[in-house]
Amino acid sequence: MATIDLNSDVGESYGNWTFGDDAAIFESVSSANVACGFHAGDPRGIRATLEAAASAGVVVGAHPAYRDLAGFGRRFIDVAPDELTDEVIYQIGALQGLARAAGTEVRYVKPHGGLYNAIVHHEAQAKAVAKAVAEVAPHLPLLVLPNSEIQRAAEAAGLRTVVEAFADRAYTPEGTLVSRREPGSVLHDLDEIVEHVLRLLDGKVRAIDGTHVAVTADSICVHGDTPGAVAMAARIRASITDAGFDIASFA
Repeated sequence: MATIDLNSDVGESYGNWTFGDDAAIFESVSSANVACGFHAGDPRGIRATLEAAASAGVVVGAHPAYRDLAGFGRRFIDVAPDELTDEVIYQIGALQGLARAAGTEVRYVKPHGGLYNAIVHHEAQAKAVAKAVAEVAPHLPLLVLPNSEIQRAAEAAGLRTVVEAFADRAYTPEGTLVSRREPGSVLHDLDEIVEHVLRLLDGKVRAIDGTHVAVTADSICVHGDTPGAVAMAARIRASITDAGFDIASFA
């Protein structure tokens, strides 16, 4: 049976601000991208998320970001590469400590938001992120978009890369994500999302201009902060298993 991973961004509550339903998401996904405190999350909430993931048998990964709580890590920050390397190392290390305390371990890395999008094209920052992972945890795979600067930098650094696609995001004809600043960048209709996911399983997506683009992915991201995320994740899981695929983490 063919296998695919489902991942989701979690651990993003902060203080009195509750964001997402991590425990419910864990019923559908196989991997959890846990916030490390720079774009969202605080130590107590992060630990609670890690404990819930461990209890549900969900693999956890570090979800480092720009230092941008106010912008939820979705803005580009022109941070110097050496500084970015140290900040990514810091975040991975912090999550590793909390994960050990929660009875689990960090098994992969997936950058968040603005950083994730920047290192698709920004060579210096891509190399900085790859350097961080290579220096602090070279055994950890890195989730990436295909044909990106971060994929090239990570592989040059000897890291394993895992290509992912997105269940609820629109694609450009070049195979990259449509910017969240653009209309139609996030998919909301469940039927449309399921159709999009089934195409992904077949190795392609329909771009925003209607053309079809080849995409081969080992992991599909379901955003935990999208309205109706829990129902969406459950529907996606059911559609994938109905298509004859097994859902299991790559890590």
